[in-house]
Amino acid sequence: MSERTVFQSMAQRHVISVLPNATVYAAACVMTRTNSSSVLVIDASKALLGIVTERDMITRVLAKGMNPNEATVSEVMTRSPHCITPDTKVPDAVLMMIERGFRHLPVLTTDTHKILGVFSVRDALPREVNTAVNLAEFNEQVNDALG
Repeated sequence: MSERTVFQSMAQRHVISVLPNATVYAAACVMTRTNSSSVLVIDASKALLGIVTERDMITRVLAKGMNPNEATVSEVMTRSPHCITPDTKVPDAVLMMIERGFRHLPVLTTDTHKILGVFSVRDALPREVNTAVNLAEFNEQVNDALG
């Protein structure tokens, strides 16, 4: 059986987005309404500017005492996030997430950079997560041996 691509594995294949001047509260409402754990921040031309996740809202807004009704997503978003293409294999995407410490990857077409949605670690099956963890451990052992 061939490995699934991130696009095949994505639970939501529509773009959940807000403009950069949206409040964190408004973004949280969009995420709640769409049952999404992240929201993309796009400009008027639909170009990707950043991403805001549940974790960002906790660590960058609530934990710092910011008012979600006043703070804008452009103040707390991760700018220019790492992105993947729809044909990226799930274990490769999960490995990238493990190594870089994040849980969401925007998915963009290679040619036009059209936003297709967000691949979340939740979209990966346990089998693929275990494969990526084993690959990360192997990479770490190789780096230790070469270092």
